[in-house]
Amino acid sequence: MSSASPGSGALSFEIKSAQLPLVALLLRSTDVGQLAHDLTQRFGDTPDFFDNDPLLIDLSGVQEEDTVPDFAALLPLLRDHRLLPVAIKGGSEEQHQAALAAGLVTAQEATWTRSQAAQPAQPTTQAAPAAPVAAAPTSALVVDKPLRSGQQVYARGRDLVVLAMVNPGAEVIADGHIHVYAPLRGKAIAGARGNADARIFAQALEAELISIAGVYRTSDVPLPDNVRGKAAQVRLQSSAEGDKLLLEPIL
Repeated sequence: MSSASPGSGALSFEIKSAQLPLVALLLRSTDVGQLAHDLTQRFGDTPDFFDNDPLLIDLSGVQEEDTVPDFAALLPLLRDHRLLPVAIKGGSEEQHQAALAAGLVTAQEATWTRSQAAQPAQPTTQAAPAAPVAAAPTSALVVDKPLRSGQQVYARGRDLVVLAMVNPGAEVIADGHIHVYAPLRGKAIAGARGNADARIFAQALEAELISIAGVYRTSDVPLPDNVRGKAAQVRLQSSAEGDKLLLEPIL
């Protein structure tokens, strides 16, 4: 006797493949206290930098393979910064077992959206922790008033265009490019979520800090004479030796 499925109505669900855009956090240490300090230092002035973004924790950069992260402290710390840890990759079997016990899934097949570059060549410095994400900017955010010390503008998911001076102590941040059609004397952070193709353009480059995709340079290293106070662009160059910022005059 043949059998048939009961009922003729449609099922209440479907199973389909899906892809989820993730922020990736490449850890270089399992010291949660140090990570808390670095996160506050990097994002303390931008509490809305993340927006409950799903997070992949990558342990491939941790040197001490036998060190198991304290996930009971790590996960709440990341959630406090509006990150939602969901998966882990890299690391040892012991680390993976601890991650599974903490409610994370393994995602060894996950790939970065840009190359995991080595430490950048001097005088630039690699910021930590890194959170690369590839996001194509849409329409630009335009600011037409001078930015004073202490002011900050963040163009999430797009370019930033500033038509007035960025004074010392002010900060302009964009996930895409930054264009400043006036003196740039504060901080400029382009490709803030890992877009290595982002650039910084300034009518007069006099910045306290410039950064692209986590690689930065501060005023501790004087700007070259051919770009200081002049129209210039900043872009990221990757090579086998690492990432470095290129500062070029706009002729």
